[in-house]
Amino acid sequence: MGVWTVQRLGRKGDGVAINGDERALAALTLPEEVIEGEATDGHIAAPRIITPSDQRVRPICGHYRACGGCSLMHASDSFTTAWKQQVVETALAAQGLSAPVASVHVSPLKSRRRAVLSGKRTKKGALVGFHARASGVIVDLAECHVMRPQITAALPLLRQITIAGASRQAELTFTVIHGPAGLDVAVRGGKPMDPALLQIMAGFAEQGDLARLDWDGQTITRRPAYLPMGRAQVVPPPAAFLQATAEGEAALLSAVRDTVDDAGRILDLFSGCGTFSLPLAERASVHAVEGLAAPLKALDSAWRQAPGLNTVTTQVRDIARRPLLPDELAKFDAIVIDPPRNGAEAQTRQIAAARVPLIASVACDPVNFAKDTRILTDAGYKIDRLWIVDQFRFSPHVEMVAALTLC
Repeated sequence: MGVWTVQRLGRKGDGVAINGDERALAALTLPEEVIEGEATDGHIAAPRIITPSDQRVRPICGHYRACGGCSLMHASDSFTTAWKQQVVETALAAQGLSAPVASVHVSPLKSRRRAVLSGKRTKKGALVGFHARASGVIVDLAECHVMRPQITAALPLLRQITIAGASRQAELTFTVIHGPAGLDVAVRGGKPMDPALLQIMAGFAEQGDLARLDWDGQTITRRPAYLPMGRAQVVPPPAAFLQATAEGEAALLSAVRDTVDDAGRILDLFSGCGTFSLPLAERASVHAVEGLAAPLKALDSAWRQAPGLNTVTTQVRDIARRPLLPDELAKFDAIVIDPPRNGAEAQTRQIAAARVPLIASVACDPVNFAKDTRILTDAGYKIDRLWIVDQFRFSPHVEMVAALTLC
């Protein structure tokens, strides 16, 4: 059992602790704390705090020490916000870049409108919640300070669905989205649907605030599970990706608009269901490109039914494998790009060659964001402004938007 000093937080929020020449990661610690614990394979599993940081606070959730859904609830809000900004700036600095930060948004408590939960049958009933930290065990939730209250209130119903539809060995995955129509629940990993199970699930679909229940691709629904995107109302495919909070989405959209709002023709890469495409179509024509057909079908349907929007065209294309080329890109006045966590190096190189005047670069991984941005700055672009968006409270995740202009 050794005594360690925490130097800083790593990218995943664990403390980087030192003891002489030895270094280890310690969960639920903060910089400058003195801790005691035994390191195994570079990790201190159960550190005991000897000297706490003045930024340490009492966690507001009773599940915190066990639940893996949150990892920074022991830190003050001011510390976490400053740390996330530092993570982004450090990633840029590693590429020789810097940018003025226009704003930092932090979504409020109990604002997560999309959550992925796990469910498992037990001898006495069912467990529904997030996995324990670094474990396959499910923490059965009684409270949550991150999800919207409507999702937390649905936990008893999700347990009933688990009891009825999960085999004893299987684990269900619930993607739960709360929108104006109610809850949109997509279940994966359940028993095969048969007439008896269909009757049970149809009964659940009539309960409470449930707008749509999708069982491994078979939809049982009462009303369209729509979400507003600008003037449009999008009914996304079950388990669709969308921004975690409405407040975070608004902050990202505001930054994107601030970057490209004067453009007449906008290309939206990795468009999804239209988070940016549909609002931007209020002032410009938009071409949306996405690798999956279902989100684009939802986007197109919403555009056709929304009043007063400019033209929105769609294209199904795997941009990672087949990026748009400079001659395809050059017809646009501005590009919005929101790639997955691993970035978009191949597409970014084509954008750099096309020299489109304005780029709104949205990202959820600071390191890959910085690498892609360096490609653009090497090609003559400048980062005018940077927005930081924290819609994953108490986690190490952070998102950012950079406004890039061609010098």
